[in-house]
Amino acid sequence: MALDGVETLDVVEILCSLVATPSVNPMGRDDTGDEFYEYRMTDLLEGIFRGLGLPFERQQVAPKRSNIVARLDASDQHAGDQLLVFEAHQDTVPVNGMTISPWEPTVRDGRVYGRGSCDIKGGMAAMLTAVSRLAADRPAGMPTIIMACSVNEEHGFSGASDMASLWERGGSPLVPRKPDAVIVAEPTLLNIVVAHKGVARWRIHTGGRACHSSNPHLGDNAIYHMARVLQHLEEYARDVAPTLGAHRLLGGPTLSVGIITGGISVNTVPDACVIEVDRRVLPGEDPVAARQHVIDYLAAKLDKSVPITHEDPFIAKGGLADDHNQELAAAVSRIASGYGSPGELIGVPYGTDAPAFDAINCPTIVFGPGSIEQAHTKDEWLAIEQLKTAAEIYYQIGKQWLRK
Repeated sequence: MALDGVETLDVVEILCSLVATPSVNPMGRDDTGDEFYEYRMTDLLEGIFRGLGLPFERQQVAPKRSNIVARLDASDQHAGDQLLVFEAHQDTVPVNGMTISPWEPTVRDGRVYGRGSCDIKGGMAAMLTAVSRLAADRPAGMPTIIMACSVNEEHGFSGASDMASLWERGGSPLVPRKPDAVIVAEPTLLNIVVAHKGVARWRIHTGGRACHSSNPHLGDNAIYHMARVLQHLEEYARDVAPTLGAHRLLGGPTLSVGIITGGISVNTVPDACVIEVDRRVLPGEDPVAARQHVIDYLAAKLDKSVPITHEDPFIAKGGLADDHNQELAAAVSRIASGYGSPGELIGVPYGTDAPAFDAINCPTIVFGPGSIEQAHTKDEWLAIEQLKTAAEIYYQIGKQWLRK
């Protein structure tokens, strides 16, 4: 269908609108406050799609959390046989410790400041701008473009997983089959990510017996027990994980402990302690099996008297393999390198929504403006030059993708 009269979006203005719309992922913590969850962002995106005249659909994943997908039909029937997806997540990490106002976007010194400006509302703004141009220009040979915006990327990737599952089942009116290619927005400095690690995360508990600290011998200190656990986890990270394989772009698996809590007061012997473990896995490595390997290692090392329990993983997602995306990556590199991208095919250690689509055999790469070094920071920002370059490249990908 023709979309006569469509006005293209301004990429800086649309980024500022996205940043000004809180969509914080509570990441398993207290969600009291109006800034949490993605529902305001979803409403904003719905308004944008309506303004562009694009059909859209929402997919509820959880309360206050819905994926939203819009469709721009191809410029001719032959090209319409191909489905190209631009995908970006709606959520951001929390704003604790930020030194700038998180939802008051500031344009200064060639940058846009604010929570999500880099991760990944900048990439989303660039994609939206490209889609608006494609809708206005209707270039010959353009494939059908799907703009897909997921929820809960920062703490579980459930939005992308539900989206991919729906597409695989043919249950979406706008995406009635698996797409032919997916481009996921993340800050990659305009390089093409063809592989990245996955992750298993879970909590480990140690127990004990509380008593007054003036008679500590009457209690059983859960923190002391956890200290023994931590000693062996450090050994595992140093001596075992590096022996478990390697990927040419990613190196080896890793293990890290990021959170520890325990005790209620300094004058009470603690009866409970908990840590959160992050075990990064290589593409093809089963995150559930990787977690079990750590559990078995601890069981073999710890004295049987240590009261330890393991929760089920709160995240267990595989990585992105580079087995099926080389043709897509080469095409994107060819196009992007002509418009300011380095065009390098790289691997990264962090996770994205991409494995959800790779899991249903859709060729998938990760590509977007900004550096991961600015993501999640106390003064998060994105360079406007990168933002504008990304918008141009996304447009050119949509325009040129089917050309050889």
